Amino acid sequence: MIENARSLNIAASLILVVGILYILGPLYLTLVTASQSYEYMLRNGLAWIPGDQLFSNMARVFSETHIPIQMLNSLAVALGDAIATCVLSFLSAYAIVYFRVRWAGVVFALILATIMLPIEIRVITTYQVASNVFSPVNALLDMTGLNGLIANYFGAPVKLEWNLLDTHLGLVAPLVAHGTGTFLFRQFFLTLPRDLFKAARMDGAGPIRFLFDILLPLSRTSFAALFVLTFLSGWTQYLWPLVAASTSDMQTAVVGLARLVPDADGTVPDFPMIMAATIVVSIIPLAMIALLQRYLVQGLVLTEK
Repeated sequence: MIENARSLNIAASLILVVGILYILGPLYLTLVTASQSYEYMLRNGLAWIPGDQLFSNMARVFSETHIPIQMLNSLAVALGDAIATCVLSFLSAYAIVYFRVRWAGVVFALILATIMLPIEIRVITTYQVASNVFSPVNALLDMTGLNGLIANYFGAPVKLEWNLLDTHLGLVAPLVAHGTGTFLFRQFFLTLPRDLFKAARMDGAGPIRFLFDILLPLSRTSFAALFVLTFLSGWTQYLWPLVAASTSDMQTAVVGLARLVPDADGTVPDFPMIMAATIVVSIIPLAMIALLQRYLVQGLVLTEK
């Protein structure tokens, strides 16, 4: 039964308008503030009418801050996180679903356990490992007494070192350890007909050919969805890049935005330039979303056909 109550339609429309204003209001204020000059803001405060200094403030972002190089760092982190997560998640889900893996349920449960341990919780231990990737190996050698034997024969114990701090690999690698992508692909693979794999084997397709020629094209929509999620997650990372990168040239754009706000010394922050930097930093993820949304919609249309 379809309700035709006019009051219900009006209430629903009002709620929709309030929600739109709630979302677009801060975005509009950001754009308007970025279009004002710093002197105008000091005299009149935040304005609701756009000014004519938007491109001037954006030019200052490129000439007076480290935001441009930090955006490249963010792009490297986001792309590395998205590509590595998609590839590893796709392969791990393929192995769990289509191969007779012993204790596959236990393996999948351990992969899902990583969802309960995000980078914000394990930041201290992750920093310790990133400062020396071989620290667990060194600890194992010390616990087993092998280092003592090596020192007796060779005069010095083994101390392996590989520091990933202040490197792009060190920024990306800890973010990939997440089981969301494996869960997404596993659930998608379980929706496919089981006879699909059997039919491919009857036609002479091995596991690798089935993976690339059949399963990969069917998973294009899932790939696009996971790529968008992981790219945005990598682009907006704050805590780990703040901890793992000690120099401005290695920090990400989100950390750079936070550093534009001066310390509590009584100085009024340059909000027009900060808002302009926010707009500049938002361009790449918005463009990536628009590009992948196109392929995502195309994948949905092909799936329906």
